[in-house]
Amino acid sequence: MARTLTLRPATPADLAAVDLLLSRSYPRLLAADYPPSVMVTALPIISRARPELLASGRYFVAVDAEGRILGAGGWSGAAPGPSDQPEAEAMRASIGHIRHFATDPAALRRGIGRALMARVTAQARGVGMVQLDCLSTRTAVPFYASCGFRDLGPVNVALRPGIDFPAVRMICDLP
Repeated sequence: MARTLTLRPATPADLAAVDLLLSRSYPRLLAADYPPSVMVTALPIISRARPELLASGRYFVAVDAEGRILGAGGWSGAAPGPSDQPEAEAMRASIGHIRHFATDPAALRRGIGRALMARVTAQARGVGMVQLDCLSTRTAVPFYASCGFRDLGPVNVALRPGIDFPAVRMICDLP
């Protein structure tokens, strides 16, 4: 990771900057792996920061010397999407869920994603998680594999009624 970057927990005040990061990252990086029909329907949904993640203490941002957010990512106890299971109950299962990782396309291959993943895995391990579950984009499978995640196969993530997003379920054991 470049020396001019700082990793810190995200706050609700980062909402607009994380939205900008996601809107810069996802359209450019996912275009090679997804047809236009998926990009048109899914991107408006997945390219929005989640306020509850930003306020959780389990979502981090990588900030450069000028204050720009060049990467973000975190984890939660509850799986992404609608759930009737409360977060505290979900965390008792000791499986954390990777959430909303992204790196600015102009800052790829600088170790930002790896540094964020190291922070996430250390924190999750520190509170007793034994596995991290991930619904990866097709594009990010090599990144997650390089971080120790195993490919469990393709899944369709229901974003809204009639809008599914093809993903790859991956899992990583936390020693």
